[in-house]
Formats: sequence, structure tokens, C-alpha cells
Amino acid sequence: QVQLVESGGGLVQAGGSLRLSCAASGRSLGYAMGWFRQAPGKEREFVAAINWSGGSTFYTDSVKGRFTISRDNAKNTMYLQMNSLKPEDTAVYLCAARRVYSTILLAKSNEYDNWGQGTQVTVSS
Repeated sequence: QVQLVESGGGLVQAGGSLRLSCAASGRSLGYAMGWFRQAPGKEREFVAAINWSGGSTFYTDSVKGRFTISRDNAKNTMYLQMNSLKPEDTAVYLCAARRVYSTILLAKSNEYDNWGQGTQVTVSS
């Protein structure tokens, strides 16, 4: 098990950028990781996933071309670079992790068993 702590959220104008970080308490090597978001009154939504090595990534359609997920296993940290932000990107962003033994990507929230507390991202119009 790892403990996850997100940071980097904030208030930004539409068209702006933010970079979120997710720091793992232990080694992140061997863990598939992902970003999800949840807006008030809405269900948790998948945003992006990355496999344990960082060699494969996957995005939900609404963020393709705008968001980039990456990781630095030497620093036990995952990132989400968010560009061209839109008001509809406003949500609490959560990172998730699960120990895996392959290069699998995980895109469903019920596939993860380690979660951070989340960081608020607010995009003003």
C-alpha cells in the first residue's frame, strides 16, 4: 500500500494551465496510476492513466490534446499537466494507484485501491 498526496490545484482563468502532482509515500515503481475528477453533484470521472513504467498512457476524450500525464519513479511522483483549461474542467482531482505485475493501464475507479484526498481545480470563465 502507498499513501498518495495531491498538490498543485488552484484557481485559473479559462485558457490557463496548471500542473498537478501526486506524491507517493513509498516506491511508486510497480504501481499503475491514474487521475480522476469529481465535480459537485456528479460521479467520479476518469481523466488519465499511466502504466507502471510510464511507457503507456490513456486519456478520456474530453482532455486529449490538452492534458498530459507523466511520472517520475525516481521521485515517486506522478504529474498531470493541464493546458487550455475550460470551466468544465472544474472539479476535485484525485490520484489513484494499484500494485500491478504487468504493463496494464487502469481506467476504472473500482480497479484502484489507493487514493489521495484530492486537490481542487477551479477554472473561471
